[in-house]
Order: sequence, then C-alpha cells, then structure tokens
Amino acid sequence: MDLSLNKLPWYAQVGLFVTLAVAGVAAFYFLYAAPAEQDLAAQRKRLETLRVDISKSMAIAQQLPQFRSQVAELEARLDGLKAILPEEKDFGDLLRSLQTLAVQSNLTIKLFKPAPVVTKELHAEWPINIELEGTYHNLGLFYDRISHFSRIINIGNMAIKAKDKPDQNTSISVACVATTFVLLDPAKAAPADAKPTAGRPAAARPAARQDAPAARGGKS
Repeated sequence: MDLSLNKLPWYAQVGLFVTLAVAGVAAFYFLYAAPAEQDLAAQRKRLETLRVDISKSMAIAQQLPQFRSQVAELEARLDGLKAILPEEKDFGDLLRSLQTLAVQSNLTIKLFKPAPVVTKELHAEWPINIELEGTYHNLGLFYDRISHFSRIINIGNMAIKAKDKPDQNTSISVACVATTFVLLDPAKAAPADAKPTAGRPAAARPAARQDAPAARGGKS
C-alpha cells in the first residue's frame, strides 16, 4: 500500500502536519518546558528566601558593634559583682578581715561561730554568730567599716546589752549574725544546710555589706 503524503488531498496534508506539530509542541512542553518552569519557580523561591536571610544577616551585622559593647558592659558588671559576691568562699580570709575590722574599732571578739549554710538556687548564705565587747562608739565604727568593706556582709539579729560593770573601754556586749553571700556553680553546688569548715569550705569567696544600721550614740 502506498502511503505517500503526495497522494493525500492538500487539506489532509495540512491537517496531518498541524497534528504532528501540536503533538511535538505538547511533548516538548510536558517533557521539558513544564519541569524547567517548576525548577525555575523553585529556584526563584529559594533565591527570595536567601535574600531575606541575607537581609536579616546584614541587619544583625550592623548591630554587631552594639552587641559587642553590650557584652563588654555585661562582662564588666559581672566582674564587679564577683568582687563583692565571689565564686569561692575562704573562711580564713573572712575571719581575718572581721578580726581586723574589730581591732581597728577597738572591739573584742568573744565568739566567732559559723552557722549552717543556707543554699539557694544561685547563691549560698553563710551566717556567722558573733559576740563582741566594747562601746557604742566603737560598735558604730565597726559597722561603718563593714559598710565600706569590698565584700557583702549583712549584720542581723543584733542584741546589745549593757555591761554590769562597765569601764572606759567596755560598756556593752553585742550579739549579732554576720551573713555573707557566695555565688554557686550549679554543677558544683553543695547540699543545703552544709556546715563550713575552718579550712576552705566548698562554695565561694565571701562578700561584704551591711544591712543592719550601725549603732549610734554612747561615749567611749
């Protein structure tokens, strides 16, 4: 059978050509063009996402000097806090400091007895029972010196009693609780109510300040 196109009517030839052309275009579109458009759309979406990320990164980069300044300020504040609220506790250092302040104030320490440590979430409270003898004036000097101490020492539960037989250097006896505060490392925090020893208790170095008002009045 001779299937030569030349023997078909002209309109049949045109119809067959159009059909083949449409089929070719459809095949090209579905096999090549459509996947390419989908891939191009995905690439454009990814490009837009990258542009947004770059814009955010540039904004953060512009704020980097400010962040560095804030970090430096926070580190300086932390160093300042460590000076008054240290991370390590030294029983001997605090004892010597309090004894020095008492001697400078012409007071006599009759009792210096640590009480159980109270452990909080981020710090520990280390109370010390103290008994002193001297005068009102000397006691005021002692509290004033504590208020200017570089580390935190809170004075509480203060009881002042006049001596039965006062003299020029000793007219009162004072009982109080001096409490220091130490920073705790959460990974190394000691159990609550642990008692410090006279060596180096496991906590942090003491700090100092005065909560209770200094006693006033009296004559030395």
